[in-house]
Amino acid sequence: MAKTRSELREKCMIILYQWDLLKNSNIISLEEIMKNNLEIENDFVKDIVYGVITHQKEIDEKANKYISEWNIERLEKLGASILRIAIFELLYTDTPEVVVINEAIILAKKYSDESVRKIINAVLDKIIKE
Repeated sequence: MAKTRSELREKCMIILYQWDLLKNSNIISLEEIMKNNLEIENDFVKDIVYGVITHQKEIDEKANKYISEWNIERLEKLGASILRIAIFELLYTDTPEVVVINEAIILAKKYSDESVRKIINAVLDKIIKE
């Protein structure tokens, strides 16, 4: 059964979270993490995951511009993954802004606390308004 885009974004979040935890350990490659989290190869997931990793410096700079008194590295890793996916989609895809924000908030409600949800919402709102 095909997964919805929402389910695929959740997979992207999990993959990026695991990559963030393990990238410096040489225990597992990104490709293995993706294979372990996906039943079949998926271009949407690959585009998001590789896009976030490729553009992470720019994405983090954009996030840090709007996170007052904090930075993206201080967010818990799941929240940072959610925010990075959303910023990537806003900057590098044609996904409608309202969809990006809605999907990010849904994931944040499920996986993050209220303070991280507020940061994600505020940062995305500011990016859209710039």
